[in-house]
Amino acid sequence: MARMTLDEIRTRASTVDRAKVDATTEADIEAQRAADGNADLDGTVGARVVESPRALRVRLGMTQPEMAAALRIPLGTWRNWEQGRVSLEPAAAALLRVVSFDADLALTALAT
Repeated sequence: MARMTLDEIRTRASTVDRAKVDATTEADIEAQRAADGNADLDGTVGARVVESPRALRVRLGMTQPEMAAALRIPLGTWRNWEQGRVSLEPAAAALLRVVSFDADLALTALAT
């Protein structure tokens, strides 16, 4: 992995052709989906924005230690999730989806 400083990143020329991106229409996108064999798929079916661990904790008004204790996980694990050092395993992501959906019920169930 190549590492760059923030200054190097800022001064580096973009490789994105913004004019081409801006000129892309919905019809172009649909044509590309058809060419890929995805024209009949609705991209929004079952789509759900997944709340980040930090956003969930902030919404619930909890500190990192409180959240880790409530979920019965090590504080270091919670911090790693929040800071993106470790990606969520499927079971952890499911737990956070449950907590996000009904925090009171999930946290009560975990507390007993």
